[in-house]
Amino acid sequence: MNESRFIQIHFLTSYAATLLNRDDAGMAKRLPFGGTTRTRVSSQCLKRHWRTTDDTHAFSRMDGVEMSLRSRHIFDMKVVPPLVEEGFAQNLVETTLAAFQDQILGSSARAKKAKADKEETTLSMQTSQVVILGWPEVRFIQDKARQIMKDNPDPKTVGKAVEKLFKDEKKNFQALLEAGRFPAGLDAALFGRMVTSDILSRVDAAIHVAHAFTVHGHELETDYFSAMDDLTQIEGELGSAHISDSELTSGLFYGYVVVDIPLLVSNLTGCKATEWQQADRRLASLVVENLIHLLASVSPGAKKGSTAPYAYAEMVLVESGNRQPRTLANAFRQAVPNGGRVDVRDTAVAQLGSYLGRFDAMYGGGETRRVATMADPAQLAAEPVKALADLAQWAGGQVRGEE
Repeated sequence: MNESRFIQIHFLTSYAATLLNRDDAGMAKRLPFGGTTRTRVSSQCLKRHWRTTDDTHAFSRMDGVEMSLRSRHIFDMKVVPPLVEEGFAQNLVETTLAAFQDQILGSSARAKKAKADKEETTLSMQTSQVVILGWPEVRFIQDKARQIMKDNPDPKTVGKAVEKLFKDEKKNFQALLEAGRFPAGLDAALFGRMVTSDILSRVDAAIHVAHAFTVHGHELETDYFSAMDDLTQIEGELGSAHISDSELTSGLFYGYVVVDIPLLVSNLTGCKATEWQQADRRLASLVVENLIHLLASVSPGAKKGSTAPYAYAEMVLVESGNRQPRTLANAFRQAVPNGGRVDVRDTAVAQLGSYLGRFDAMYGGGETRRVATMADPAQLAAEPVKALADLAQWAGGQVRGEE
C-alpha cells in the first residue's frame, strides 16, 4: 500500500491587467527574488479566497462538515441572541458570557484594572481581536452558559460558577477536542489556528501555502481613471467628479502548496498523527481533491468589478512522497525572459522541468508525479493526465493509500 506523507502541488497561472493583492498603500504587493522584483500574492490572500469561495468544490459544500467562525462578533451575534430568545435576561447572558470570554480568551489589562478598581463598565461582547471558533465550540459555550444561568439566576454569582467550570479539566475545551472531530471547524483543521489562550486548543496547519510570485520581472502600468458626473451641465466643465490612478499588473504566477497528510488526517479525525495510517482517510482525500480544483480555478483579486481577475491554472504538477517537501521556486530564481515569440508559459515550464531534472540528479527521485498542463508535458519528469479532475482524483487516491 502507498503510504505517502506529503502531497506537493505546484501551479502556474497567468493574469492580465489585474491588481490581485494590494499593500497598505493600495499598490500591488512585490517580492525581490534573484535580483529581480516580482509581483506577489500573499498566502493569506490565497487561503482566504480558497476558504470562502462558493465554488462547486467549496470546502463549505462538503457533506457533514462545518466551517469556522472567524470574527470579533461571534459572541454578540452568534452566542448571545439565541440565549436571550430562550428567555434569559440580557444582563444575565452578557455577564455570564463575559466570564466565559475571560476564561477562554483572557482579560485585557484595561479590563482587569477596571475590575480591580470596581469601575462601572459597560459590557461589550465584541472581542478586541478576531477570534476563530468552530460551531462545536460555540455550542459548547452556549450549553455550559445555559446550565450555569439556570443554576445561578443572579448575575453576581455566575462569575464564580464559570471559574469553577474551567477548573475542572474534564469539562473544558480539551475535553471537547478529545470528544469530537475538528471542533475548531474545517478550515481551522486545514489552515490552522494560532491561539494564546490556555483553554482554546492550538491547531497546527496541515496545509502549507507559499506566497505566489511572477516567474518573470514585475510588469505594471499606472492606470489613470476618472469618475464622471452624469448630471453636470455647467458650461466649460468636462463632468469629471473624481480623478485618480491605480496600478495594474500582468504576469505568470508560480504557486506552491504542501499537504501534510498525517497531520491532516489527525486534525480531521482526532487521531494521533502517529496513528494516521489506521484512521479513516476518506474526508482527507476529498479535501485534497477539492483543494486542487480550488487552487487551479479560484482567483484572488482586488478591483474585481473593473478588472475581472478570473483565470485558471495552465499547469498543475502534483507530487506524492515521503521525504521532506521542497519548493521548486528556485527554478525561477533567474527571471524567465518575457517577450519575443516564445510563450512565457512554455519557457517557464521548460525552466521548471530543467530544474527538477537537476534536483533529481543531485538528490535522487523521491516522489511520484502527475501533471495536467496546456504546455508540453514532455518538459517535466511527470506522467501526464488529460484533465484536472483526473489529477485531483489521483491525488485523493494517494491520500487514501492507493497505489
